[in-house]
Amino acid sequence: MPTRNKTETACRICGLDDGEVLFDEYGVPQYVICECCHNESGIGDDTVTQVRELRGYWVGDGAQWHDPKRKPADWDLLKQIGNIPTEWR
Repeated sequence: MPTRNKTETACRICGLDDGEVLFDEYGVPQYVICECCHNESGIGDDTVTQVRELRGYWVGDGAQWHDPKRKPADWDLLKQIGNIPTEWR
């Protein structure tokens, strides 16, 4: 397995980046559940096709936060989606 240059902290589905490591420096998922889209890193987000499909479902359903109480008052969907790692867009 090739070594990666960095860990991933942004959700591949919705782009939420709260600093928690979702994939380590080797690309190994840490199985963290995103508080925004509720995807679990390492479950269904290992190919670009799967990621795009899950993102499409999430956006198509109104890009709802799984836990609305955690949604920042100044939340900006487009800014958050901009956090998605380039290789997962």
